[in-house]
Amino acid sequence: MSEFRIHHDVNELLSLLHVRGGDGAEGYIDLLQKHRTPYVTTTVSAHSAKVKLAEFSKTPEDFLRKYEELKSKNVRNLDPLVYLLSKLCEDKEMLQFLQQNAKERSESSANTTSTTTTSYTLPQTSTKISMQELDELRKKLGNVTASSNAPLPAEVTRKMLRDKHNKKNPTQPNPVFPNWVYDRPALLGDFITSPTPPGDSAVAVGTLPLGTQEQALVEDLLFVLIGVDGRDITAQPVLGRQNRSFIVDSTLDMSIKELVNRILPVASYYSTITRFIEEKSSFEYGQVNHALTAAMRTLMKEYLILVTQLEHLQRQGLLSLQKLWFYIQPTMRTMDILASIASSVDKGECMGGSTLSLLHDRTFNYTGDSQAQELCLYLTKAASVPYFEILEKWIYRGIIKDPYSEFMVEEHELQKEKIQEDYNDKYWDQRYTIVQHRIPSFLQKMADKILSTGKYLNVVRECGRDVTCPDAKEVLYTLKERAYVEQIEKAYNYASKVLLDFLMEEKELVSRLRSIKHYFLMDKGDFFVHFMDLTEEELKKPVDDIVPPRLEALLELALRMSTANTDPFKDDLKIDLMPHDVITQLLRVLAIETKQEKAIINADSTDAALSGLEAFSFDYIVKWPLSLIINRKALTRYQMLFRHMFYCKHVERLLCNVWISNKDFKEYSLHLAKWFAAAFALRQRMLNFVQNIQYYMMFEVMEPTWHIMENNLKTASNIDDVLCHHTSFLDNCLKDCMLTNPELLRIFSKLMSVCVMFTNCMQRFTQSMRLERLSMEQGTMDGPPPQSEHAEEAEKKRLTTKFLAEHADAIQSDAGFEATISKFDSNFSMLLLDLLDKLSIYSTNDCEHSMISIIYRLDFNGFYTERLERMAIERSQKAAA
Repeated sequence: MSEFRIHHDVNELLSLLHVRGGDGAEGYIDLLQKHRTPYVTTTVSAHSAKVKLAEFSKTPEDFLRKYEELKSKNVRNLDPLVYLLSKLCEDKEMLQFLQQNAKERSESSANTTSTTTTSYTLPQTSTKISMQELDELRKKLGNVTASSNAPLPAEVTRKMLRDKHNKKNPTQPNPVFPNWVYDRPALLGDFITSPTPPGDSAVAVGTLPLGTQEQALVEDLLFVLIGVDGRDITAQPVLGRQNRSFIVDSTLDMSIKELVNRILPVASYYSTITRFIEEKSSFEYGQVNHALTAAMRTLMKEYLILVTQLEHLQRQGLLSLQKLWFYIQPTMRTMDILASIASSVDKGECMGGSTLSLLHDRTFNYTGDSQAQELCLYLTKAASVPYFEILEKWIYRGIIKDPYSEFMVEEHELQKEKIQEDYNDKYWDQRYTIVQHRIPSFLQKMADKILSTGKYLNVVRECGRDVTCPDAKEVLYTLKERAYVEQIEKAYNYASKVLLDFLMEEKELVSRLRSIKHYFLMDKGDFFVHFMDLTEEELKKPVDDIVPPRLEALLELALRMSTANTDPFKDDLKIDLMPHDVITQLLRVLAIETKQEKAIINADSTDAALSGLEAFSFDYIVKWPLSLIINRKALTRYQMLFRHMFYCKHVERLLCNVWISNKDFKEYSLHLAKWFAAAFALRQRMLNFVQNIQYYMMFEVMEPTWHIMENNLKTASNIDDVLCHHTSFLDNCLKDCMLTNPELLRIFSKLMSVCVMFTNCMQRFTQSMRLERLSMEQGTMDGPPPQSEHAEEAEKKRLTTKFLAEHADAIQSDAGFEATISKFDSNFSMLLLDLLDKLSIYSTNDCEHSMISIIYRLDFNGFYTERLERMAIERSQKAAA
């Protein structure tokens, strides 16, 4: 994660918590980077966290009930969330702060609500409600609650899923079952509830002898076990996802009734499974659920064969209730597991990967029960077949064929041609993305590799090459994950090698990066000297007055007349005039989603018009697939570094021009005022500062970091490593060049402004001196002197020039030029000391040891040491107070 991203996330969190004051985001960024560790939840940690939260809660039963409900729905990241909440409960200070924060937010929202809403009062009445009216009211409220909690009808859900799939794939609509499949309830195999009971109520079964009662109940149970109402056992209507309940004749003998109630849960399981199979067999619920229902249907056939055999025994008079109970017991466990799985899939609205996660977790939970585990393993293997078929096409060919939106990788329609116009690398980051709730739990660790494998192959395919993994084998689900993990690893290694070789060898990625380094990191010195000489007059104009084609022509001339002419990619370099200066642009990036951003945006309207030098930047044309690495985000960072150094180079040239102008002053007098020596010394200090800063950035930051990146690229095994090394290089350069720290950036900006204002002042003085000299020459020479008077006039001219020069010195001194130089000196010294002081703090407190070399370079003779020590003592005294 980059420095900018962490800065943004911390700012967002602080704004959500309404935290004000303190050190801001900068105080937390380094701490987060140093202590960031991957977190893996275990069963033990989740259980202890759950117990801890239950003890902390005021209503532990409600908490545990809610936890189990969410767990049954297979909610992702539930255990990590519970673990985080348990850690927050242990931190008393954090807990107190969050409670206070919640109280303040509730009060503010209550105040807002009270000001925006109108209060109503209920009319008082003296009439009392009768008991009958109260019962009716309760029934109505119960009906309303039941209807609000009831799930949507199956046909509505199917239509919503169908519309969603058809919207995603308009050219390939999903197939649909004909309406008669759903309109004929007798085909479902479940109970058909009728308003009148099917039995003969003339004779109560309880009045018959025990043997007759038993035979009647055995016959009823055999009907109920296959979804048909009996005479004395009838099914109740089902609301939503409730389990089926039954009404048994109340006149039955207690012993018979007890045995019947033991067997009836199997009929309830049968009803749940049958409804699940009929509902999830629809195309709208996806291939995984369809495969699961097919496997369940196979198991249900075995169950129906058992019931048929029991019916055969019953016709022969060999089946009693005890025997029925004995024969049905082995099947009861199987039906219970199937019904439990069906209910969980239904409650969690699971599809695709989430269904496989639920089945996988059930398989591992039954580790001690071999029969139950074998059953769940059979279901998981059957349900995973269509999912693994999609997976194989993705990791072996880079193709997604997922018509029901079940696979963990989701494809978005993005055009790779527009990648250059976007600030972020959308094609790589957003064309294919991971959908967390579709990842099967047994593939969670491999999710990133699965995503990358298909993406690598897809990029090569987009370039017109057909690639197929030579190690392609069928992927099958097993309890030993090593089997399919090895297949994914082989596919990943092949895809990584194919794309990496394609970019490195055929597309010459390293050569492209070196070309960018020549221009954006100012690697070609003679090119920049020549280019700045050619464009100096043009770039001094306001940005609105600059003609871009003229700059392009001058750039072309500078490229052809310097060592950059040997670069084969030089024609991809372009001119770009930015709408903001580099400091504003950097502060905008660093102040995303904060109050400072609004202040910066509001201040833009009052800013003066930019000059060409402030707005100038290079741009670079990068074509697919190199734009995956050199994307718009990376180019923007290169531009920030370039504009920063380009402006430093411009200030250095201004200071050198002042040095040349100072040489002319020696002609005027031998006893110039003190301001000349002070100005000369100040210019030298400024030049020393700018040159040392440039040397530090180019030779102590960029060059070593670049060599590290080049060495890392040689050992990179995949394109993600290349992206990581390249991004790390740019982030480290921005950070070590003080471009990610707003405080240092503002001080540096002020120092540059002081240097520019000083050079402008000295240039104005030089111009005034030259004008006075010209006026003096014109005043002393009204016409060409005769030959005889040439020597005498030359002497007069010399004396007059000396007099006027000394007089001009006096005028300048009287105008306060010495005070002006002194003010420049004090401002520059104060800002430079402030910068060195802040650098010493960051280098010691935040362990930014690379920046400390700036202090050694600028304070090489200990000139600032005493004052820096004094500032440190004052700061420590204030902190102690």
